[in-house]
Amino acid sequence: MSQLLSIQNLSISFSTEGGLIPGVEHVSLDVRKGEIVALVGESGSGKSITSLSILQLLPRPPARYVSGRIFFTDKDGQTIDLLQQSPRQLQTIRGAEIAMIFQEPMTSLNPVFTCGDQVAEAIRAHRHISAEDAKKEAIALFEKVQLPDPANIYSRWPHQLSGGQKQRVMIAMAMSSRPSLLICDEPTTALDVTVQKTILQLIRQLQQTEDMGVIFITHDLGVVAEIADRALVLYRGRVVEEGAVETLFRSPGHPYTKGLLACRPALHKKGERLPMVSDFLEASTPPPQTIPPAAIARSSHPVIRVNNLRVWYPKRKTLLGKVLEYTKAVDDVSFDVFEGETLGLVGESGCGKTTLGRALMRLVTPTGGDILFEGRNMADLGADDLKKLRSRIQLIFQDPYSSLNPRLTVGSAIAEALRVHGATMSGQQRRQQVEGLLEKVGLKREHFDRYPHEFSGGQRQRIVIARALSLRPTFIVCDESVSALDVSVQAQVLNLLNDLKKEFGFTVVFISHDLGVIRYISDRIMVMNKGRIEEIGPAEEVYDHPLSPYTKRLIEAIPKGIEA
Repeated sequence: MSQLLSIQNLSISFSTEGGLIPGVEHVSLDVRKGEIVALVGESGSGKSITSLSILQLLPRPPARYVSGRIFFTDKDGQTIDLLQQSPRQLQTIRGAEIAMIFQEPMTSLNPVFTCGDQVAEAIRAHRHISAEDAKKEAIALFEKVQLPDPANIYSRWPHQLSGGQKQRVMIAMAMSSRPSLLICDEPTTALDVTVQKTILQLIRQLQQTEDMGVIFITHDLGVVAEIADRALVLYRGRVVEEGAVETLFRSPGHPYTKGLLACRPALHKKGERLPMVSDFLEASTPPPQTIPPAAIARSSHPVIRVNNLRVWYPKRKTLLGKVLEYTKAVDDVSFDVFEGETLGLVGESGCGKTTLGRALMRLVTPTGGDILFEGRNMADLGADDLKKLRSRIQLIFQDPYSSLNPRLTVGSAIAEALRVHGATMSGQQRRQQVEGLLEKVGLKREHFDRYPHEFSGGQRQRIVIARALSLRPTFIVCDESVSALDVSVQAQVLNLLNDLKKEFGFTVVFISHDLGVIRYISDRIMVMNKGRIEEIGPAEEVYDHPLSPYTKRLIEAIPKGIEA
């Protein structure tokens, strides 16, 4: 395989008021034609900085290229240094020779243009063809990336497509000029396992048919094993280990790589404390495997009892407003959640799991059925009773940043619930209680006066957990609360939830599309599909011996390349 890209001794720093801060230091990377190279590491390790530097997409200033060369061999066989190219020369390379797929397709697609128009525009930007020919080619690309009804998708807006479909549109756009190198920056993060598997197969298939080189950036080690030929592990801006994927992950040499591999929930039994990456970095030998605690007997008393619950939304109406058709987000669902247990709720996007979780909290009004909380029907509660109930039921959101007010300090955000529900407390008492909660979730008392943007994603998730616990709830819904976190941060948050659950004794409905996390944290698993329950039972039983074909398909879609 011939050399396609060679990054040599790349160092990039960023100008700040306090001076230069290194982003990446002395990074070297080679990519050959027909090869997939993965960049692995946590947020802040330098993966995206490295990839963005290839096309000089980092704003200068504050970015400053301290050292290094980036050599690229174009389709004509000429080797050029990308860092020495003018903006006009780079314009001809971007998209045509080197294409990029970003993590969040909704922010990459223009909401005021149809999906087809955007792909056709990308085609015409690099080739002199008519609008009609560009449309035909865009539809052919949609067919190639396996979008349903390509001609219809062409005229649809981005908001009308699912996450997986939007990502396929982005892949079609990236492939429109048949690039030699494709850069994929976390293209499957937060996607369902089945959609993720399809996207990975699609990228691999296109890479083989077009003989492309691919740089695949991810923090998901299962995905790396599924798709990559070689991998480089980045830690604090430096490459700490590289090699063939199978060799690297079967026999990791660097403590950081060992820690990333060891802290995945799928490798551990329920209740077993997940190891921390820091344990491996600080110790000369790997930390001993922890022994799982004895199973705690589950109460037979249901905290939540759901009977024939329905949440329907009007889909089609007559001119006079009569509903002709409904979208059945939750359709005739019945189950119990017992005191002290963690019920895992799993399914693909659109299956109704988030709607069900919100209905349990009366954030969504059910169309029919009953929800009994501690024996009381929530439908019968008035505004005052419902307000009192809010202090006993809490929600931990998927994206902690959007659920925190950027104008409030984190201490004020946590204390807000105490002001509403704890009227007898003084301001000083509230501050003391909040500072205590911050310490419980692994933060510091002085963090009380800081703002959300001053924290990392994992720290913000801890803040949201502290806010949820401020009123000592008996029931918590966790809605995809660890899905977008690095594997090491995810391990910290899962350990924290297990510790707090033992201390406070609350009951949890844990919503996720990650079956490895669900199996690790749950006592029972409930699988949803198209608004209905497919299967429910003990976690190990559902995971190891699924009965429903749908559950089997979900489990088969999990990347298993490096599972023990």
